[in-house]
Amino acid sequence: MADKLKLEMVTPYKRVLSEEVDEITAPGFIGELGILPEHTPLLTTLKVGELTYKKGPETFHVAVNWGYLEVENDTVTVLVDTAERADEIDLARAKAALGRAEAALKGLSQEDKKYMIMEGALQRALIRIQVAAKGH
Repeated sequence: MADKLKLEMVTPYKRVLSEEVDEITAPGFIGELGILPEHTPLLTTLKVGELTYKKGPETFHVAVNWGYLEVENDTVTVLVDTAERADEIDLARAKAALGRAEAALKGLSQEDKKYMIMEGALQRALIRIQVAAKGH
């Protein structure tokens, strides 16, 4: 029986992490996923949200932005557009992005093409602020 998972997280720009972990919680598109060693093989989509992983008594937080997660042979591969660990997030920049998104949404109707883009920006900013708070 395996007692660890190999977590590989990659964006189009870089390998974010490669770690041996005890468990992972990810923002699946239809709900939160919990993954432990010897998990059944799985391929799923991820939404904007907070991915957490545990190593011993420590919990680590990562803000992720849309992608895929695959589980196979105790290896969890996460392919996402962006991923930022809690200690890497610039909180002031995230709050500024939140303010810009909120202001833009006030001036748009839901039928406007830019509405969904700004709604996505708002979601990303909120998650980044939530994750950053856990890293400080």
